[in-house]
Amino acid sequence: MIKPSKVVFISDELEKSFNQLRDEDSIKKGIIKAIKDLKENAFSGIQIPKRLFPKEYIQKYGINNLWKYDLPNGWRLLYTITPENEVELISAILEWFDHKNYERRFKY
Repeated sequence: MIKPSKVVFISDELEKSFNQLRDEDSIKKGIIKAIKDLKENAFSGIQIPKRLFPKEYIQKYGINNLWKYDLPNGWRLLYTITPENEVELISAILEWFDHKNYERRFKY
């Protein structure tokens, strides 16, 4: 199923971190591509099973779904999808990190 979505950062701090990345940074370019893809289809990432959700995300954001989008160089972007209204979805970017920190967050 293809569902367009509005893309937001979960916090002003996260958006500020994104804006502070250098334009030539491959991770920033990857995040820009992810945002473009998520605007076209909120489900363009890989859904993470509920049993693997970090408790921190449930407590802090109250999420009930979690998606992973692969970025360049083994980095990962995590987002959740929420309904804005009956027709539109919002893809909220939670964070991005390298593979080592991704494994740490998910306790692999």
